[in-house]
Amino acid sequence: MFCKKLLLSLLFSVPFLANAANVKPTLTVYTYNSFISEWGPGQEIEKGFEAQCDCQLEIVALGDGVAVLNRIRLEGNRTNADVILGLDNNLLDQAKQAGIVIPHQISKPNNLNTDWWDSNFMPYDFGYFAFIYDQQKISNPPRTMHELVDNKANWKIIYQDPRTSTPGLGLLFWIKNIYGDDAASAWQKIANNTVTVTKGWSEAYGLFLKGEADFVLSYSTSPVAHIMNNNDHRYTAAIFDEGHYRQVEVAGITKYSQNPELARAFLKYLLTPNVQRQIAEKNFMYPIVNTPLSEAFKEIKPVNKALEFDSKQVEQNQKAWVREWKSTISK
Repeated sequence: MFCKKLLLSLLFSVPFLANAANVKPTLTVYTYNSFISEWGPGQEIEKGFEAQCDCQLEIVALGDGVAVLNRIRLEGNRTNADVILGLDNNLLDQAKQAGIVIPHQISKPNNLNTDWWDSNFMPYDFGYFAFIYDQQKISNPPRTMHELVDNKANWKIIYQDPRTSTPGLGLLFWIKNIYGDDAASAWQKIANNTVTVTKGWSEAYGLFLKGEADFVLSYSTSPVAHIMNNNDHRYTAAIFDEGHYRQVEVAGITKYSQNPELARAFLKYLLTPNVQRQIAEKNFMYPIVNTPLSEAFKEIKPVNKALEFDSKQVEQNQKAWVREWKSTISK
């Protein structure tokens, strides 16, 4: 009887073991909403990586880059995330102090398109914050940040909250970089013509496209999306003489990952020529490695001067600068 039961047990367990052996590992990526939107690069990247990794790629959208960092902090070792994608150079020191990633161990490419590299967070694209407007509505756009802030034309503005959005945080640093100790005065002027401050980029840009404002905070490369997707050349960036704050978007391997080698393979995949082109043409940022770009990129206005604080300055001052912003706009 015992032998019969043992034989039956083995027979029934064989299919289960076979199925278990065929289960593909799952790699979970936390990122921001627009990356995985219907027009973003996420879906194509997911298909491409799954075709070569013999795995399942699960991309989880969490709002904005700041939201990604906050979620990982909240979840801690309970997180399913293997990779975080969408933090930027302004969040690095916070992320490093939180101790949420391990070194990616990827060699610096010889064909980098910028001077930025980090051993813990791998860059995959970069761009410059800018205010976008409709040329059919605005015939005499501001040529300096001071002209936009002083706003004698009473232009209506939408931007994002620096506590929840990487573009909003970028604007905070942009204003501080240009105005220094006079930043509070600049925020007060901006507040007089602000329609709303949104939680994330998607909401702000959507309101702008509905005609709710004259200018929206986005990127100098955002007009590429309109040109490539709709052959619409109305939208352009106001390029300022003082310069534009640079954003470098990064990805990292969480220290909680059960698949660090697979996560590393995914990061390497982001640097391949085809993916870099997808990121440029669907995330509408500059690729981090030298990559041929579509004609649409040649039509947009170039940024001639890049502004940036180093990550230490950001870490030491960010909370105080956010308090300054919050205090000023609430008056």
